[in-house]
Amino acid sequence: AVSAAIPARAQTPRRGGVFRISVGDPMHFDPHLTVGWSTHIALSFTHSRLLKHRAGPSVVPGTFPLEGDLAESWSQTGDTTYVFKLRRGVRWHPKPPLNGRELTAEDVKYSYERLLSPTTNNPNRTILEEIDRVEAMDRYTVRFTLKSPFAWFLDAVASTVAWIVPREAVEQHGDLKRSEACIGTGPWMLERYEPNVRMTWVRNPDYFVPGLPYADGVEAAMDADASSRLARWLGGHFDFA
Repeated sequence: AVSAAIPARAQTPRRGGVFRISVGDPMHFDPHLTVGWSTHIALSFTHSRLLKHRAGPSVVPGTFPLEGDLAESWSQTGDTTYVFKLRRGVRWHPKPPLNGRELTAEDVKYSYERLLSPTTNNPNRTILEEIDRVEAMDRYTVRFTLKSPFAWFLDAVASTVAWIVPREAVEQHGDLKRSEACIGTGPWMLERYEPNVRMTWVRNPDYFVPGLPYADGVEAAMDADASSRLARWLGGHFDFA
């Protein structure tokens, strides 16, 4: 017998609910001090970057189209020069010491300079080491000058190591390792962290993408045992594992 494929029906997203997942326990929350995937996965809920790779059913498998995240537009103005125009009105999470202030080009400059600083000793520094300097041209414009032409520069900017981080949190805590320093501009805010047990995030009411996120929160359980995670997923404890 031959069965015809039935196209998936588009559904109108509904707001609310909690997304339940299983993740690894991050060693800390400072993206410039680890290559650990568990840290960068945790920050993918709370932080933003200039660009990101588009996701969704319209993306052809094996392709990695770029779209703006914090940047509303960008251009290459020379062989080694790129200019990014930032979205206006993007705000940091309403937590001290940021307290919801607006993100500016100086935040982008600071983040990249910290990412590349020899004193930070960032193990992911090589991904973007072709950057020579970063300049805040005005409140919403950032210019990158490279040491030499680098065809993969925009993809590197969209990588999940190029999170934009807050200077005030670094100055207050010395680094970003503590959960209290996990402050970004992303769709969720870290609400609770229990090492080796769970993390919970709540919806950011001031997220810069209108209408998103749909879920009110995310709950992540930490279970190092693969068999236990699989059993819990099959038992309906997780939406994704």
